Amino acid sequence: MNKKPVIFAHRGASGTHPENTMVAFEAAAEKGADGIELDVQMTRDGEIVIIHDETVKRTTNGRGAIARMTMAEVSELDAGSWFSPVFAGEKIPTLDEFFTWAAGNHLQINIELKTNKVPYHGIEKQVLDLIEAYNMRGRVIISSFNFDSIKRVIELDPYIAVAGLIWKIRRDALARAKDLGLTALHTQASYAFSNYGKEAVDSGMLLRLYTINHPKEWQRIKNSGIPVEALITDFPERFS
Repeated sequence: MNKKPVIFAHRGASGTHPENTMVAFEAAAEKGADGIELDVQMTRDGEIVIIHDETVKRTTNGRGAIARMTMAEVSELDAGSWFSPVFAGEKIPTLDEFFTWAAGNHLQINIELKTNKVPYHGIEKQVLDLIEAYNMRGRVIISSFNFDSIKRVIELDPYIAVAGLIWKIRRDALARAKDLGLTALHTQASYAFSNYGKEAVDSGMLLRLYTINHPKEWQRIKNSGIPVEALITDFPERFS
């Protein structure tokens, strides 16, 4: 396939900046990404925050589960120093803050609902309400490993773009995706190379691959002839 894939910066330009921070998102835009992939969770008092892990330990100077922390507590954390002293003082952004920034550009946005470990009751509606408030419907794809969460999104808004996330090679991925009426799967390259991936493509499913960080890896995928709609990468500058 000769068509250039859409390049999503995975948690922003996370290869060179602290993941899921505003500085990483700004860098992704500067490095020529077509879109941004980010992860959302919900605080104890109902704020939608952008962070990958269910706890703050790995990417901040704090400890504790997001679900048990208030927004005030989350906002005090340093989410940059773990990556480099250069980024000391970076904060965990809210989805509201991100959308305020995104309103000034045209980047596509992939919001991953991190509901596969913590259900975060009501997160789907809150995310959809923010998308509507900022007029982002035409730019957003909502994805999740939790297909029940995707189902709730579809029930709330049948016309929003959604995608199922697949870890490694799941035999039932295509069947589950079809049951929900999905038209896209976010997968690793191993799935795309598998017979299941080929079956998904043959059925009309779009494949967006994560996390592709090396041009040689992309060249191998390209040479295989597998049609790929998008790449999700920590290093958007290597593909833009």
